[in-house]
Amino acid sequence: MGSSLDTPTPGEPSPGASTPVDWFAPAVLAATCGGLGRAAFAPGTFGAALGVAVAVMLGRLDLPFAAEAAAIVAVNALGVPICTAAARRLGRGGDPGAIVYDEMASVPLGLLAVPVAARTALPDSLPLLVAAFALHRLFDITKPFPCRQLEHLPAGLGIMADDWGAAAWMAVALTACRWCGWL
Repeated sequence: MGSSLDTPTPGEPSPGASTPVDWFAPAVLAATCGGLGRAAFAPGTFGAALGVAVAVMLGRLDLPFAAEAAAIVAVNALGVPICTAAARRLGRGGDPGAIVYDEMASVPLGLLAVPVAARTALPDSLPLLVAAFALHRLFDITKPFPCRQLEHLPAGLGIMADDWGAAAWMAVALTACRWCGWL
């Protein structure tokens, strides 16, 4: 991949080294969303589901849109150094599967395109939330342009940026579905 993750800093294990991972290191704990990323299968799916829950909880705080958007952007910006540090500690390539902070943070970002009332009025909002979850997973897995290119950015920026692209695609698709009256 050619990122700074290919060369470990002094005192850190090299990628693929047999040094055990400290799963309770602050960056690793945050990047795995409290260990959720250690799920035996499809950890990104669990991270995206957590992102839907975070979006609903934030929406229910009844913050002004600007404050909610600022909080979500801040969580996403914090993800860059958190994911950089966690990826180095995990030593499992450029975007270790256990890191799910990117999914958790980017789903609420994409859901900003949907009015708060439409995404927090449970149970009426369930079809929209399920669609958001499924669309984010689809775009995160298939990586349409420019997601694939964004994941090649260095370290935590690449880990986060491809999911920002998936969130943008999700937002466009949700907006189109709502405009057509499907959601």
